[in-house]
Amino acid sequence: MLQKCEGIVIRTNDYGESNKVVTIYTRELGKIAVMARGAKKANSRLSAVSQLFTYAHFLFQKGSGMGTLQQGDMIASWRIIKEDLFKAAHASYMADLLDKAVEDNKINPFLFELFLQCLSFINEGYDEEVICFIFEMKLLPVYGVQPVLDQCANCGETEGQFGFSIRENGLLCHRCAHIDDFRLRVSEQTIRLLRLFYVFDLSRLGTISVQDKTKQELRQVIRTYYDEYVGVYVKSRYFLEQLDRMKELLQEKKVEDDIRDEKGS
Repeated sequence: MLQKCEGIVIRTNDYGESNKVVTIYTRELGKIAVMARGAKKANSRLSAVSQLFTYAHFLFQKGSGMGTLQQGDMIASWRIIKEDLFKAAHASYMADLLDKAVEDNKINPFLFELFLQCLSFINEGYDEEVICFIFEMKLLPVYGVQPVLDQCANCGETEGQFGFSIRENGLLCHRCAHIDDFRLRVSEQTIRLLRLFYVFDLSRLGTISVQDKTKQELRQVIRTYYDEYVGVYVKSRYFLEQLDRMKELLQEKKVEDDIRDEKGS
């Protein structure tokens, strides 16, 4: 039986000399895997539509086991993402988190729209790291975890100075700070953005600019929280962290060069 769906390729695996197993996150069917026969051949009609991040209408033959991809009508290839190492790394990490979070054939139109919006924003030139933070925060309920971000996780107060406690699963106000000596001491801006990223409607995203120090704090809180409460390992995160470190070193070098140039002038 032939079946059509709208979806985004989130994972590909080589199968034999010329075939690929393509994992697609679809609007209508959830996550599915299909065999793309001959897709590794340069002249294959399935070569382009079986690439990572490809957004298309797919037609596949459904059988008792894995379906067979017949054709794809491309909607978007996200060329800018594919041509930028940092954008591609963040998009890969998001795709891996999505892949780990959802079961096969479990339909979630909201989650499909979220991933689609995130890729679209990154491709349009929005800060890929900020978009990735938003995606990570919004994916937490899908993993079955919900940090306390609207009040102190211990006393329930909504006013005060807050830090983030991994142990207490959320914010700790200054009155309760003593119960966790290992709480993450972060800025008010970081706390505000954690709340915002978790609850706001991504379709209403306007221009957003986040300072590097705030990004570092967001990264620390979100990734540490994922390690403790989600517990998934994806190789793309390791690569992403290597790129983050490389970016920091380049920024440090630029600052040193600027200081040197000022002294020399």
